[in-house]
Parts: sequence; structure tokens; C-alpha cells
Amino acid sequence: MKRRPHGKRPIVLGLTGSIGMGKTTAARALRRLGVPVHDADAAVHRLMRRGGAAVRAVEAAFPGVSEAGAVDRKRLGARVFQDPPALRRLEAILHPLVRRSSRAFLRRAARGGLAVAVLDIPLLFETGGEAHCDAVMVVSAPEFVQRARVLARPGMTPARLEAILARQLPDREKRARADFIIDTGLSQRHGLRQIILALARLRRRHAGDGDIDWDEKDT
Repeated sequence: MKRRPHGKRPIVLGLTGSIGMGKTTAARALRRLGVPVHDADAAVHRLMRRGGAAVRAVEAAFPGVSEAGAVDRKRLGARVFQDPPALRRLEAILHPLVRRSSRAFLRRAARGGLAVAVLDIPLLFETGGEAHCDAVMVVSAPEFVQRARVLARPGMTPARLEAILARQLPDREKRARADFIIDTGLSQRHGLRQIILALARLRRRHAGDGDIDWDEKDT
């Protein structure tokens, strides 16, 4: 995968994975290891809460989805979940604002002299976000583990899961395009060890201790 060149700015690591693969746990582990993480989903929440930068535009596009100065995410979800044109309109509002937030995050990381900064983006490949990253870490697990995790969530049904998966690139394709694969199907300790090894390689690259072969995937 082609990457942007870098100097001593932080290496930008894209973190992604399909629903139920353990991406949230991986992001938490990265933070504990001292790596800053920009959470795209959290940024969307901020944009649509009371006073958020996206509230007026979302209400204008989808009248009736806001209340008391905030977007009601359940109402909005009901409007766009199975309506691809509506979803594209929503994404056209939100994605530029999330990118602005992530750029500000990366500027702060650069000022802090950090070696690695993470962009946590659920639909990284689907939105072309990998073009803004130097490397991509995909969190993955066997399908039966994924389904068991997701179907245990309150309100989740097999039909809803299939609808979500239809919007996401298949896991095998994400794995094929990844620089680092974190297998969460065995244990958290196993996944953490893989993350630590990946960070060690990234930090060596940032320090200039030799070239890293991104085609040599960590699994």
C-alpha cells in the first residue's frame, strides 16, 4: 500500500476493524501504552451533541432529528440506516468535520514530539482514509467469535448484523491490505503482545534505525 512520506512528525497509524473484532479494546491498549488515539466515532458524538458543529447542518438535511440543540442519534439512525442516499448525505456533512478534528489532533501530536499517533476509524478503507496514514493496523477475529460478540449486544439481531456487515469491507480484504494484523480471537494478552511488537517496529522506523518492510505483516 502506498504511504505518505514522513520526516520526524509522528507516524500516522490507522486503526480499523469490522464490528465485533475488538477494535475498542485495541484502542484502549494503545492509549495505555502511551500512544494518543483520535476516535472518529467519539468525534462524531461531539459534533452532534448540544452545541456541536454538525447539529444545524444535520437538522437542515434531516428535519426533526434534533431536540434541545442536539441530534437525537436514534432518530437519525432510523432515517439513514437502510437508506443509502440519505446515509451519503449525512457522511458528506460529517466526514469533512471529522477530518478537521483529526488534523488538529495530529498537529498536537507533532508538537508533542511523539513517535506514533493513531487514527481510529471504523470505515477506514471504505472511506479512503488509509491515504492519510503511514501504516494500517487491522483488528481481526474468526467469524464465529465476531458473530457471538455482536449478537450478545442488547438489541442486536442477525438481520441487523448482516445490514451492518454489508456496509463494511470483508475482513479478509482488510487483512490483505493491512500492515499489522491484531488477532483478538485467542486472548487479550495475545492481542496486546502483537500491539507491543507493532509499536516497536513503528518506533524504530520513526527513529530512523533502518527501513521497515511493510509487506512483512505481523500476525
